[in-house]
Amino acid sequence: MERNELYPIFLKVSNLNVLIVGGGNVGLEKLTFLLKSSPNAQVQMVAPEFLPETLALAQKHSVEITKAEYNADFLDGKHIVVACTDKVEVNEQVYHDCRKQSILVNVADNPPYCDFYMGGIVTKGNVKVAISTNGKSPTTAKRLRQFFEDVLPENIDDLVKNLNSYRDTLKGNFEEKVEALNEFTKGLLDSKENEKN
Repeated sequence: MERNELYPIFLKVSNLNVLIVGGGNVGLEKLTFLLKSSPNAQVQMVAPEFLPETLALAQKHSVEITKAEYNADFLDGKHIVVACTDKVEVNEQVYHDCRKQSILVNVADNPPYCDFYMGGIVTKGNVKVAISTNGKSPTTAKRLRQFFEDVLPENIDDLVKNLNSYRDTLKGNFEEKVEALNEFTKGLLDSKENEKN
């Protein structure tokens, strides 16, 4: 069986500079996806033209809109780039420019030209679950996202906050605190197993 070897991380995109190259439907989709998860993301979008919906969303979230053709100068100071124009040669140029500067890049709908994928995300308060299909099936990621949105209880954020407060009261070294938290939360899995039986 093929194995997904991607390493999942959660980026603080409010501390990073993100560039989206493209102002069409896919650019709007990528911007919407990013801002839904991280409303304070630092984003610049570059394209000769933008959809009205993109401009409205950008204004709401202080996204910098630049009406211009892409060139490598736009990569200055960027940490992450998403290329999603309708021109394959432009997207591939963005990829090669990013690789020269060691900037993480995602070329929409072109897995070989991606350092990362933008998978399905479920957020309930402080709890966030990311789903990846290794770039093979965004539709499956979408269905799994819908499944986890239904399965995760609405009060899971209260549980996280309570556990954080409990952790602050614990004494001892790191290992002792982890052991106490593991013992305290063991009942969560036990109660789920009992519900199944």
